[in-house]
Amino acid sequence: MTGPPAASPNGRPPQPRSRTVLAAAHVVADPHADTTPDGPAALDWDATLAFRHHLWAHGLGVAEAMDTAQRGMGLDWAGAAELIRRSATEARTVGGRLACGAGTDQLPPTGATLADVRASYEEQLAVAEDAGAQPVLMASRQLAALGAGPDTYRELYGHLLRQTTRPVILHWLGPMFDPALAGYWGSPHLDTATETLLDIVADNSRAVDGVKVSLLDADREVALRRRLPEGVRCYTGDDLHYPELIAGDAHGSSDALLGVFDPLAPLAAAAVRRLDAGDPAGFRAALDPTVPLARHLFQPPTRYYKTGVVLLAWLAGHQSHFTMVGGLQSARSLTHLRRAHQLAAALGLFPDPDLAAARMRALLAVHGIEEPGTP
Repeated sequence: MTGPPAASPNGRPPQPRSRTVLAAAHVVADPHADTTPDGPAALDWDATLAFRHHLWAHGLGVAEAMDTAQRGMGLDWAGAAELIRRSATEARTVGGRLACGAGTDQLPPTGATLADVRASYEEQLAVAEDAGAQPVLMASRQLAALGAGPDTYRELYGHLLRQTTRPVILHWLGPMFDPALAGYWGSPHLDTATETLLDIVADNSRAVDGVKVSLLDADREVALRRRLPEGVRCYTGDDLHYPELIAGDAHGSSDALLGVFDPLAPLAAAAVRRLDAGDPAGFRAALDPTVPLARHLFQPPTRYYKTGVVLLAWLAGHQSHFTMVGGLQSARSLTHLRRAHQLAAALGLFPDPDLAAARMRALLAVHGIEEPGTP
Protein backbone atom coordinates (compact mmCIF):
# COMPACT_ATOMS: atom_id res chain seq x y z
CA MET A 1 0.00 0.00 0.00
CA THR A 2 1.26 3.48 -0.83
CA GLY A 3 2.32 5.35 2.29
CA PRO A 4 1.15 8.86 3.10
CA PRO A 5 2.95 11.66 1.28
CA ALA A 6 5.53 13.74 3.03
CA ALA A 7 4.20 16.71 4.97
CA SER A 8 4.56 20.17 3.51
CA PRO A 9 6.92 22.66 5.17
CA ASN A 10 4.14 24.06 7.37
CA GLY A 11 3.50 20.60 8.79
CA ARG A 12 0.12 20.14 7.13
CA PRO A 13 -0.56 17.19 4.84
CA PRO A 14 -0.32 18.17 1.19
CA GLN A 15 -3.59 18.48 -0.66
CA PRO A 16 -4.12 17.94 -4.39
CA ARG A 17 -3.67 21.05 -6.50
CA SER A 18 -5.38 20.01 -9.71
CA ARG A 19 -8.63 18.71 -8.18
CA THR A 20 -10.56 19.08 -4.96
CA VAL A 21 -10.86 15.57 -3.55
CA LEU A 22 -13.06 14.59 -0.60
CA ALA A 23 -13.47 11.07 0.73
CA ALA A 24 -16.81 10.35 2.39
CA ALA A 25 -15.73 8.59 5.58
CA HIS A 26 -17.42 5.69 7.37
CA VAL A 27 -17.98 5.49 11.12
CA VAL A 28 -16.66 2.78 13.44
CA ALA A 29 -19.27 1.21 15.69
CA ASP A 30 -18.58 0.41 19.33
CA PRO A 31 -18.76 -3.41 19.44
CA HIS A 32 -19.08 -3.42 23.23
CA ALA A 33 -22.20 -1.24 23.36
CA ASP A 34 -25.48 -2.85 24.37
CA THR A 35 -27.55 -1.55 21.46
CA THR A 36 -30.22 -2.75 19.06
CA PRO A 37 -30.48 -2.21 15.29
CA ASP A 38 -33.16 0.46 15.75
CA GLY A 39 -31.55 2.16 18.76
CA PRO A 40 -29.21 5.16 18.80
CA ALA A 41 -25.82 4.46 17.25
CA ALA A 42 -22.91 3.83 19.60
CA LEU A 43 -19.59 4.81 18.02
CA ASP A 44 -15.99 4.03 18.84
CA TRP A 45 -14.89 7.63 18.76
CA ASP A 46 -11.15 6.98 18.90
CA ALA A 47 -11.21 4.63 15.91
CA THR A 48 -13.67 6.81 14.00
CA LEU A 49 -11.55 9.92 14.37
CA ALA A 50 -8.30 8.04 13.74
CA PHE A 51 -9.67 7.05 10.35
CA ARG A 52 -10.24 10.70 9.49
CA HIS A 53 -6.59 11.38 10.32
CA HIS A 54 -5.66 8.54 7.97
CA LEU A 55 -7.51 10.31 5.14
CA TRP A 56 -6.00 13.71 5.94
CA ALA A 57 -2.51 12.16 6.13
CA HIS A 58 -2.86 11.16 2.49
CA GLY A 59 -3.84 14.71 1.54
CA LEU A 60 -7.53 14.03 1.00
CA GLY A 61 -10.33 16.09 2.42
CA VAL A 62 -13.02 14.46 4.53
CA ALA A 63 -16.71 14.60 3.70
CA GLU A 64 -18.27 14.02 7.10
CA ALA A 65 -21.68 12.76 8.17
CA MET A 66 -22.64 11.76 4.65
CA ASP A 67 -24.45 8.59 3.62
CA THR A 68 -21.16 6.64 3.87
CA ALA A 69 -21.36 7.34 7.62
CA GLN A 70 -24.76 5.58 7.62
CA ARG A 71 -26.87 8.73 7.80
CA GLY A 72 -30.42 7.43 7.66
CA MET A 73 -29.16 3.86 8.04
CA GLY A 74 -28.33 3.74 11.73
CA LEU A 75 -26.69 7.10 12.48
CA ASP A 76 -29.30 9.61 13.65
CA TRP A 77 -28.99 13.39 13.71
CA ALA A 78 -27.81 13.52 17.34
CA GLY A 79 -24.95 11.18 16.49
CA ALA A 80 -24.20 13.00 13.25
CA ALA A 81 -24.06 16.38 15.02
CA GLU A 82 -21.59 15.00 17.54
CA LEU A 83 -19.56 13.49 14.72
CA ILE A 84 -19.42 16.85 12.93
CA ARG A 85 -18.25 18.68 16.05
CA ARG A 86 -15.59 16.11 16.93
CA SER A 87 -14.28 15.85 13.37
CA ALA A 88 -14.09 19.63 13.06
CA THR A 89 -11.98 19.78 16.21
CA GLU A 90 -9.63 17.14 14.79
CA ALA A 91 -9.47 18.84 11.39
CA ARG A 92 -8.20 22.03 12.98
CA THR A 93 -5.27 20.19 14.56
CA VAL A 94 -3.88 19.20 11.15
CA GLY A 95 -5.34 21.80 8.82
CA GLY A 96 -7.48 19.13 7.18
CA ARG A 97 -10.27 20.02 4.81
CA LEU A 98 -13.74 19.15 6.11
CA ALA A 99 -17.16 19.30 4.49
CA CYS A 100 -20.18 18.15 6.48
CA GLY A 101 -23.62 16.93 5.49
CA ALA A 102 -26.66 18.98 6.51
CA GLY A 103 -30.08 17.46 5.96
CA THR A 104 -33.42 16.95 7.65
CA ASP A 105 -33.09 13.55 9.31
CA GLN A 106 -34.10 14.81 12.75
CA LEU A 107 -37.65 14.64 11.34
CA PRO A 108 -39.78 11.48 11.15
CA PRO A 109 -39.80 9.81 7.72
CA THR A 110 -43.29 11.03 6.86
CA GLY A 111 -45.71 13.69 8.04
CA ALA A 112 -43.34 16.67 8.00
CA THR A 113 -44.48 20.00 6.57
CA LEU A 114 -42.46 22.25 4.31
CA ALA A 115 -41.90 24.56 7.28
CA ASP A 116 -40.52 21.59 9.24
CA VAL A 117 -38.13 20.77 6.42
CA ARG A 118 -36.92 24.37 6.21
CA ALA A 119 -36.34 24.62 9.97
CA SER A 120 -34.52 21.28 10.06
CA TYR A 121 -32.17 22.29 7.25
CA GLU A 122 -31.47 25.56 9.06
CA GLU A 123 -30.65 23.73 12.28
CA GLN A 124 -28.23 21.38 10.61
CA LEU A 125 -26.62 24.12 8.52
CA ALA A 126 -25.96 26.05 11.71
CA VAL A 127 -24.21 23.05 13.29
CA ALA A 128 -21.92 22.59 10.28
CA GLU A 129 -21.12 26.28 9.98
CA ASP A 130 -20.60 26.76 13.71
CA ALA A 131 -18.10 23.90 13.58
CA GLY A 132 -16.18 25.75 10.86
CA ALA A 133 -16.94 23.15 8.19
CA GLN A 134 -18.17 23.61 4.65
CA PRO A 135 -21.82 22.51 4.49
CA VAL A 136 -23.08 19.92 2.05
CA LEU A 137 -26.82 20.38 1.53
CA MET A 138 -27.93 16.75 1.41
CA ALA A 139 -31.04 15.63 -0.37
CA SER A 140 -33.99 15.39 2.03
CA ARG A 141 -36.18 12.30 2.28
CA GLN A 142 -38.82 14.39 4.01
CA LEU A 143 -38.85 16.94 1.18
CA ALA A 144 -39.12 14.16 -1.40
CA ALA A 145 -42.03 12.67 0.57
CA LEU A 146 -43.99 15.91 0.19
CA GLY A 147 -44.23 15.32 -3.56
CA ALA A 148 -43.60 19.02 -4.16
CA GLY A 149 -42.95 20.43 -7.62
CA PRO A 150 -39.91 22.32 -8.95
CA ASP A 151 -41.07 25.72 -7.67
CA THR A 152 -41.00 24.49 -4.08
CA TYR A 153 -37.42 23.28 -4.51
CA ARG A 154 -36.38 26.61 -6.02
CA GLU A 155 -37.97 28.55 -3.17
CA LEU A 156 -36.62 26.35 -0.39
CA TYR A 157 -33.07 26.06 -1.68
CA GLY A 158 -32.98 29.76 -2.54
CA HIS A 159 -34.04 30.56 1.02
CA LEU A 160 -31.31 28.37 2.47
CA LEU A 161 -28.58 29.59 0.14
CA ARG A 162 -29.32 33.23 0.86
CA GLN A 163 -28.47 32.72 4.53
CA THR A 164 -25.34 30.54 4.34
CA THR A 165 -22.09 32.14 5.44
CA ARG A 166 -19.88 30.31 2.94
CA PRO A 167 -20.42 28.55 -0.41
CA VAL A 168 -21.99 25.12 0.00
CA ILE A 169 -22.05 21.90 -1.98
CA LEU A 170 -25.46 20.80 -3.26
CA HIS A 171 -25.95 17.03 -3.23
CA TRP A 172 -28.04 15.11 -5.75
CA LEU A 173 -28.20 11.56 -4.43
CA GLY A 174 -29.97 9.20 -6.76
CA PRO A 175 -32.55 6.58 -5.74
CA MET A 176 -30.04 3.76 -6.29
CA PHE A 177 -28.36 5.07 -3.12
CA ASP A 178 -31.63 5.90 -1.36
CA PRO A 179 -34.98 4.82 -2.84
CA ALA A 180 -36.76 7.47 -0.74
CA LEU A 181 -35.17 10.16 -2.93
CA ALA A 182 -36.91 9.20 -6.16
CA GLY A 183 -38.34 12.25 -7.92
CA TYR A 184 -35.96 14.71 -6.28
CA TRP A 185 -35.93 18.31 -7.55
CA GLY A 186 -39.66 17.96 -8.07
CA SER A 187 -39.86 15.56 -10.99
CA PRO A 188 -39.40 11.84 -11.73
CA HIS A 189 -37.94 12.84 -15.10
CA LEU A 190 -34.18 13.39 -14.84
CA ASP A 191 -34.06 15.98 -17.62
CA THR A 192 -36.66 18.11 -15.84
CA ALA A 193 -34.96 17.61 -12.49
CA THR A 194 -31.64 18.69 -14.02
CA GLU A 195 -33.17 21.93 -15.28
CA THR A 196 -34.52 22.74 -11.81
CA LEU A 197 -31.14 22.09 -10.20
CA LEU A 198 -29.40 24.27 -12.79
CA ASP A 199 -31.93 27.05 -12.19
CA ILE A 200 -31.21 26.93 -8.46
CA VAL A 201 -27.46 27.09 -9.06
CA ALA A 202 -27.74 29.92 -11.59
CA ASP A 203 -29.91 31.98 -9.24
CA ASN A 204 -27.55 31.45 -6.30
CA SER A 205 -24.16 30.83 -7.89
CA ARG A 206 -22.23 32.94 -5.37
CA ALA A 207 -23.49 30.71 -2.57
CA VAL A 208 -22.73 27.43 -4.37
CA ASP A 209 -19.22 25.99 -4.38
CA GLY A 210 -20.32 22.98 -6.37
CA VAL A 211 -22.80 20.24 -7.09
CA LYS A 212 -22.21 16.62 -6.07
CA VAL A 213 -23.83 14.28 -8.57
CA SER A 214 -24.46 10.68 -7.46
CA LEU A 215 -26.55 9.24 -10.28
CA LEU A 216 -24.05 6.65 -11.59
CA ASP A 217 -24.60 8.08 -15.09
CA ALA A 218 -21.36 9.46 -16.49
CA ASP A 219 -22.87 11.00 -19.62
CA ARG A 220 -25.51 12.85 -17.61
CA GLU A 221 -22.87 14.14 -15.20
CA VAL A 222 -20.70 15.43 -18.03
CA ALA A 223 -23.68 17.18 -19.64
CA LEU A 224 -24.58 18.85 -16.35
CA ARG A 225 -20.94 19.75 -15.65
CA ARG A 226 -20.65 21.62 -18.94
CA ARG A 227 -23.69 23.76 -18.07
CA LEU A 228 -22.66 24.86 -14.59
CA PRO A 229 -21.83 28.55 -14.18
CA GLU A 230 -18.17 29.48 -14.25
CA GLY A 231 -16.58 28.86 -10.85
CA VAL A 232 -19.12 26.24 -9.75
CA ARG A 233 -17.54 22.82 -9.40
CA CYS A 234 -18.98 19.46 -10.31
CA TYR A 235 -18.09 16.95 -7.61
CA THR A 236 -18.45 13.47 -8.97
CA GLY A 237 -20.23 11.06 -6.69
CA ASP A 238 -20.13 8.38 -9.38
CA ASP A 239 -18.40 5.42 -7.75
CA LEU A 240 -18.41 3.49 -11.02
CA HIS A 241 -16.94 5.97 -13.52
CA TYR A 242 -14.75 8.21 -11.35
CA PRO A 243 -11.42 7.86 -13.22
CA GLU A 244 -12.76 9.20 -16.50
CA LEU A 245 -14.84 11.90 -14.81
CA ILE A 246 -11.97 13.19 -12.68
CA ALA A 247 -9.52 13.01 -15.59
CA GLY A 248 -11.98 15.05 -17.65
CA ASP A 249 -11.95 16.07 -21.28
CA ALA A 250 -11.23 19.12 -23.39
CA HIS A 251 -14.25 20.89 -21.88
CA GLY A 252 -13.47 20.34 -18.20
CA SER A 253 -13.27 17.82 -15.40
CA SER A 254 -15.00 16.78 -12.21
CA ASP A 255 -13.69 17.17 -8.70
CA ALA A 256 -14.54 14.34 -6.31
CA LEU A 257 -16.66 13.57 -3.27
CA LEU A 258 -16.69 9.80 -3.19
CA GLY A 259 -17.52 7.01 -0.79
CA VAL A 260 -15.21 4.68 -2.70
CA PHE A 261 -12.25 6.89 -1.77
CA ASP A 262 -12.72 5.74 1.83
CA PRO A 263 -11.09 2.35 1.15
CA LEU A 264 -9.08 3.62 -1.84
CA ALA A 265 -7.53 6.63 -0.10
CA PRO A 266 -3.82 5.76 -0.60
CA LEU A 267 -4.28 4.76 -4.23
CA ALA A 268 -6.59 7.70 -4.99
CA ALA A 269 -4.23 10.24 -3.44
CA ALA A 270 -1.27 8.85 -5.36
CA ALA A 271 -3.26 8.92 -8.60
CA VAL A 272 -4.34 12.55 -8.18
CA ARG A 273 -0.74 13.54 -7.54
CA ARG A 274 -0.09 12.26 -11.07
CA LEU A 275 -2.59 14.84 -12.31
CA ASP A 276 -0.83 17.48 -10.24
CA ALA A 277 2.37 16.54 -12.08
CA GLY A 278 0.66 16.92 -15.46
CA ASP A 279 0.46 13.19 -16.11
CA PRO A 280 -3.18 12.31 -16.93
CA ALA A 281 -2.14 8.99 -18.47
CA GLY A 282 -0.38 8.08 -15.24
CA PHE A 283 -3.50 9.05 -13.32
CA ARG A 284 -5.64 6.67 -15.37
CA ALA A 285 -3.02 3.93 -15.15
CA ALA A 286 -3.07 4.23 -11.36
CA LEU A 287 -6.83 4.53 -10.85
CA ASP A 288 -8.42 2.49 -13.62
CA PRO A 289 -7.42 -0.83 -12.00
CA THR A 290 -9.48 0.08 -8.92
CA VAL A 291 -12.76 0.18 -10.84
CA PRO A 292 -13.55 -3.57 -10.63
CA LEU A 293 -13.39 -3.35 -6.83
CA ALA A 294 -15.58 -0.23 -6.84
CA ARG A 295 -18.15 -1.85 -9.12
CA HIS A 296 -18.23 -4.86 -6.84
CA LEU A 297 -18.71 -2.79 -3.68
CA PHE A 298 -21.45 -0.68 -5.27
CA GLN A 299 -23.38 -3.41 -7.04
CA PRO A 300 -27.15 -3.38 -6.41
CA PRO A 301 -28.59 -2.88 -3.89
CA THR A 302 -26.11 0.00 -4.10
CA ARG A 303 -27.03 1.50 -0.73
CA TYR A 304 -25.34 -1.46 0.99
CA TYR A 305 -21.91 -0.53 -0.33
CA LYS A 306 -21.11 0.61 3.20
CA THR A 307 -20.76 -3.00 4.33
CA GLY A 308 -17.88 -3.64 1.95
CA VAL A 309 -16.26 -0.34 2.89
CA VAL A 310 -16.20 -1.27 6.58
CA LEU A 311 -15.02 -4.80 5.81
CA LEU A 312 -11.99 -3.39 3.97
CA ALA A 313 -11.26 -0.99 6.82
CA TRP A 314 -11.20 -3.94 9.22
CA LEU A 315 -9.06 -6.06 6.93
CA ALA A 316 -6.64 -3.14 6.49
CA GLY A 317 -6.23 -2.79 10.25
CA HIS A 318 -8.00 0.54 10.66
CA GLN A 319 -10.38 -0.97 13.21
CA SER A 320 -10.36 -4.04 15.41
CA HIS A 321 -13.69 -5.56 14.39
CA PHE A 322 -16.26 -5.97 11.64
CA THR A 323 -19.31 -4.61 13.46
CA MET A 324 -21.49 -1.86 12.01
CA VAL A 325 -24.11 0.52 13.28
CA GLY A 326 -27.52 -1.09 13.00
CA GLY A 327 -26.03 -4.52 12.38
CA LEU A 328 -25.40 -3.61 8.74
CA GLN A 329 -22.42 -5.99 8.57
CA SER A 330 -25.03 -8.59 7.59
CA ALA A 331 -26.24 -6.61 4.57
CA ARG A 332 -23.90 -8.37 2.11
CA SER A 333 -23.35 -12.08 1.56
CA LEU A 334 -20.17 -13.88 2.55
CA THR A 335 -19.56 -14.55 -1.13
CA HIS A 336 -19.68 -10.82 -1.80
CA LEU A 337 -17.34 -10.04 1.09
CA ARG A 338 -14.83 -12.71 0.11
CA ARG A 339 -14.67 -11.31 -3.42
CA ALA A 340 -14.14 -7.80 -2.04
CA HIS A 341 -11.14 -9.09 -0.12
CA GLN A 342 -9.73 -10.77 -3.21
CA LEU A 343 -10.08 -7.67 -5.37
CA ALA A 344 -8.58 -5.38 -2.72
CA ALA A 345 -5.68 -7.75 -2.11
CA ALA A 346 -4.91 -7.81 -5.83
CA LEU A 347 -4.60 -4.00 -5.72
CA GLY A 348 -2.10 -4.15 -2.85
CA LEU A 349 -4.56 -2.25 -0.71
CA PHE A 350 -3.66 -3.88 2.62
CA PRO A 351 -0.64 -2.70 4.66
CA ASP A 352 -0.41 -6.22 6.14
CA PRO A 353 -1.74 -8.77 3.63
CA ASP A 354 -1.27 -11.63 6.08
CA LEU A 355 -3.41 -9.89 8.68
CA ALA A 356 -6.10 -9.23 6.09
CA ALA A 357 -6.09 -12.84 4.94
CA ALA A 358 -6.22 -14.16 8.51
CA ARG A 359 -9.15 -11.90 9.37
CA MET A 360 -11.02 -12.92 6.24
CA ARG A 361 -10.49 -16.61 7.03
CA ALA A 362 -11.69 -16.04 10.61
CA LEU A 363 -14.86 -14.32 9.39
CA LEU A 364 -15.63 -17.17 7.03
CA ALA A 365 -14.85 -19.79 9.67
CA VAL A 366 -17.33 -18.27 12.10
CA HIS A 367 -19.99 -18.98 9.48
CA GLY A 368 -18.79 -22.52 8.85
CA ILE A 369 -16.70 -21.88 5.74
CA GLU A 370 -13.19 -23.28 5.92
CA GLU A 371 -10.58 -22.05 3.47
CA PRO A 372 -7.03 -23.23 2.78
CA GLY A 373 -4.59 -21.78 5.25
CA THR A 374 -6.94 -22.07 8.20
CA PRO A 375 -5.07 -23.66 11.14
